[in-house]
Amino acid sequence: MSKYKDKLYKGETLRDFRELVARYENRFSSKSAFVYKKDPKATEHISILYSQFVQDIKSLATSLLDMGLENKKVALIAPNRYEWCVSYLAVTTANITIIPLDKSLPNNEIKSLIIRSKADAVIFDHKYLPIFEEINAENSSSLTQYICMDDISSTNISSNHFLTYSSLVEKGRKLYLSGNMSYENINLDPDKASILLFTSGTTAISKCVGLSQANICSDIYALSQMTDIRKEDVFLSFLPLHHTFESTCTFLYGTSCGITVAFCDGLKYVQKNLIEFQITGFVGVPLMLEVMYKKIEKGVAEQGKTKLVKMMRKVCNFLLKFGIDIRVKVFKQILNQFGGKLHTLIAGGAPMNKETVQGFVDLGINLLQGYGLTETSPVVAGENDKFKRAGSVGFPLPGITVQIDNPDQDGIGEIMVKGPTVMKGYIDNEDATKEVLKDGWFYSGDLGRFDKDGFLFITGRKKDVIVLKNGKNIFPEELEILINSLPYVSESMVYGKPAKDNDLMICSKIVYNSEAIKELYPNDTNYKDIIWKDVKEKINHSMPAYKAIREIIVTEEPLIKTTTQKIKRHEELKRILGN
Repeated sequence: MSKYKDKLYKGETLRDFRELVARYENRFSSKSAFVYKKDPKATEHISILYSQFVQDIKSLATSLLDMGLENKKVALIAPNRYEWCVSYLAVTTANITIIPLDKSLPNNEIKSLIIRSKADAVIFDHKYLPIFEEINAENSSSLTQYICMDDISSTNISSNHFLTYSSLVEKGRKLYLSGNMSYENINLDPDKASILLFTSGTTAISKCVGLSQANICSDIYALSQMTDIRKEDVFLSFLPLHHTFESTCTFLYGTSCGITVAFCDGLKYVQKNLIEFQITGFVGVPLMLEVMYKKIEKGVAEQGKTKLVKMMRKVCNFLLKFGIDIRVKVFKQILNQFGGKLHTLIAGGAPMNKETVQGFVDLGINLLQGYGLTETSPVVAGENDKFKRAGSVGFPLPGITVQIDNPDQDGIGEIMVKGPTVMKGYIDNEDATKEVLKDGWFYSGDLGRFDKDGFLFITGRKKDVIVLKNGKNIFPEELEILINSLPYVSESMVYGKPAKDNDLMICSKIVYNSEAIKELYPNDTNYKDIIWKDVKEKINHSMPAYKAIREIIVTEEPLIKTTTQKIKRHEELKRILGN
């Protein structure tokens, strides 16, 4: 922990989101806050200044207050877009509770969560019109107001309950300019649970996490100690904003530094957007970053430059020891594939392959790994610009304490977290809250260990550990990292399958990239045999016998995942075992 304090940035604390909006107005007013296109084929970039952002927040908030929504609840569901960000801050700075919903939920789950949350109003993208028309017609929820982010004049909606975002912004602007001070007179309680987030899972078992503005503002400050993000930066936003990782790290923390947020046109347009928006950084998940790095390696190999790049990486790393950094110049051709400005990647959500991490760093891209949970606002630990260790997630952030509960002989145990970022509790679920909050500590359900220098390593989820009859523990993520390093593997899941001796057999479902494997083995289509040979020779031979993978399933079909690309292990296992 002391090493972390050797390099802290001059971030400033925020009390609540109103102070965040004031920062936009006072420091970044004339700077671009957002940039996006109307559709992927458009060439024109729409840029929104921070001054316009602030005006839209205050205008929408004034309208919401005029509708009598103070101290009530507003649900929010839409793909990543400017109106989502305005709505989020308009609601929360007007002393209204926000309920961000997963944009990928099926209609029945949207309906269920709207009812469970007891939301009084909802702000939504036009694609959700049918479900909200249905909810309104059934009169089965607490909703009294429906606000669509898009024009609905061409629809057959006749209900007075359906309004549009643009009409409310315009109305609020006029009210504000005419002297309506309802927004300016708001007094917030920063410790109130005013951000309600449903965890992934079916609506029957998902828990509702209650975060306060003080929780998230504490994490924003802690993140400011992690890396030096500046107002000149342009970050690409493509992970879903309803999730705290993207919402806190890119949107709230990023804009607190005055960056420009560029909205991605979709996952298949990421590389194109990196170039056209001249992106300097983004927040991503390991799966995507590993795919990205494999593409780099493939491109280098196709040009016959693998040996040259390998040699130059060694030269660059040698010169770095003397403070000489020539990476950006040496690898300019590679970096230009991503716009030539990319310098920072922030990764979280799962362990990353060490070779991938080092590969990006060798090219001159600062890859920072972090760890967190929705219940901790979310970031608990992270690397900083100076101190990193491949495979680790860095140090606990300033102000956050992490301990390992009941460590085994290898120092591995459940990760416990204490600090100002820990949630208020699970809403309307006292039993679940008591299970994870004990004596001020949050019991994460994740397993990890500290090394001798204080770096934190995540070894897996407590509930996912495979325990053999001999008492040995198998951490699926450890094996998955090795499998995913095979050049043709897109993703994998390791699991325990009941064996005849009443023990568990270690198995893996492996998703391969058909193009990649065809290039490597053009004359052989028996992919299962190819993959099984590599698993036995490159993975099983490198570990103790009890960890060896005994059976594999190979497929091109992606694993079942959440919107943040985490594998839904329970659902995938049910599909594999057929029960």
